[in-house]
Amino acid sequence: MALVAGIDSSTQSCKVFVRDADSGELVRSGRAKHPDGTEIDPAAWKDALDTAVADAGGLDDVDAVAVGAQQHGMVCLDDGGDVVRPALLWNDIRSAASARDLVDEVGAQQWADAVGVVPLASITVSKLRWLADNEPTNADRTAAVCLPHDWLSWHLGGAGSLDTLATDRGDASGTGYFSAATNTYREDLLELGMRGRKPRLPRVAGPSERIGETASGAIIGPGTGDNAAAALGLAAGVGDVVVSIGTSGVVSAVTDVGAADPSGIIAGFADATGRQLPLVCTLNAARVLDATASLLGVDHDELSSLALSTASDGLVLVPYFEGERTPNRPDASGSIHGLRLNNSTPGHLARAAVEGLLCGLADGIDALRAAGIETRRVLLIGGGAKSAAVRELAPAIFGVPVVVPEPGEYVADGAARQAAWTLAGTAEPPQWASARARTYEADPTPTIRERYAEAASRP
Repeated sequence: MALVAGIDSSTQSCKVFVRDADSGELVRSGRAKHPDGTEIDPAAWKDALDTAVADAGGLDDVDAVAVGAQQHGMVCLDDGGDVVRPALLWNDIRSAASARDLVDEVGAQQWADAVGVVPLASITVSKLRWLADNEPTNADRTAAVCLPHDWLSWHLGGAGSLDTLATDRGDASGTGYFSAATNTYREDLLELGMRGRKPRLPRVAGPSERIGETASGAIIGPGTGDNAAAALGLAAGVGDVVVSIGTSGVVSAVTDVGAADPSGIIAGFADATGRQLPLVCTLNAARVLDATASLLGVDHDELSSLALSTASDGLVLVPYFEGERTPNRPDASGSIHGLRLNNSTPGHLARAAVEGLLCGLADGIDALRAAGIETRRVLLIGGGAKSAAVRELAPAIFGVPVVVPEPGEYVADGAARQAAWTLAGTAEPPQWASARARTYEADPTPTIRERYAEAASRP
C-alpha cells in the first residue's frame, strides 16, 4: 500500500494526515499548535511540523508529501537562505497604507488587468512595500521572497540553494506579482513594490510536478495555498462555491473564468489543478462567534441555541472586529444597529452575530455571481460550520442550497490528494470517496441582507 501525507500549516496550527494513495483512507494523523500573532518566525512553523510529523508516527514509510499553507505571508531570505526577519502573515494590517500607495501609483484597473489582484494589506506585494519603506536594511538583505508553503516545502527537501525554491499557481496568484491568467510573474510589479529591488522568486511548478525529495526518499509535490488545497480536498467542481469559516472567511469558486475586478473585492486566484479560483476573503469569520460567545458568557453550543431561539427583530451586528479586508476597511470596528427594548436580549445578539457573519460572506457570493461565475450550491466548511445556527441560517441568507460535509481537515486532505496525484503521474487527481454531507435548504430572507447592507454602509 502506497502512503501519502498532506500537511496543513494554517495560521493557528500544523496538521499532518497520512492517507492511502489509492483510496484516500486515513491511516494516521498528528498536529501541533502555532504561536499567536501576525508576525511569526518561520522556524516556529518548522518546529510545529516536526512535532506534528512525530505525532503522526513519522514519514519514513510515506511515498509522497505535499504542503498546503496559509496564503500571502511574506518570508524573506538572505543569500545564505536564512530568514531576514519574522514573516508578516496575511492578517497583519500594518501594510494597509502601503497597499493604498501601490494602487494609487498604478491604478486599480491596471492591477486587476495585470495580475487579477488589487493590492490590499494582506497581499504579499503590499508587505514588501512596507518592508522597503520601514526596514530598508532588511529589504537590502532580501535575496529571495517566498510564501509559507514554499518555505516549508523547501525545508522538507533539505533547504538547499535558493535556486531550488518552488511554488505553485494557487499560492503565487495571491502575491500581487503573478498572473493566474498568463501563468507568469510580473517582476516589474515586484520591483515596484520593493522600491527598485528585485529579489529572487520561487519557480512556479505545474499542478502535479515533483519538486524534490525528503531525506527518506518521499516525493515532494508542489503544494499550494490553503484555499486551493481545500477546494482540491473537497473535489469542488464548476458551480460549487466553497465557503470556509475559519480565522478568515473565504468564498471561492472553481471555474475557467478568470477574474479582473478593479474594485478589489474578487481576487483572481488560481486553483491547484490548472483552473481558476476567484476568491473573496473577509478578516472576520469564526472569531465573530468566539467573541460573541465570550461577551454573552456562553459556550458555542449555547450561543447556537440562543441564535435559533428568536429572530433578530431588526437587530444588526456588523462584525468588523478586526477591521475588514472585504470591503477594504482596515480601520473599521464592529457595530450594533437597531437596538431596541424588544430586541435587547442575549438571543437577539446571538442571532444578529450569526446573521452578520453570514451576510458578509453572502456579499462575496453575490460578487462572484455578478462576475459571471456559476454559483449553484455552497460547500460550507471550517470551524464555523460546526455551529448549528450557522448551518441552519446559511441557506436563507446565501440564497442557494448549502451542503455541509462532515467535519474534516480539507486543506490537509487536498495536500494529500495532490501528493497522491504527484505520485501517480496521471493527467487528473485521483478520485477518492467523497465525505458524507448534509444539505440544508430554506427560502431566501432578503430583508436581513437589506438591513445588513444599510448598517454596513454607515461610517
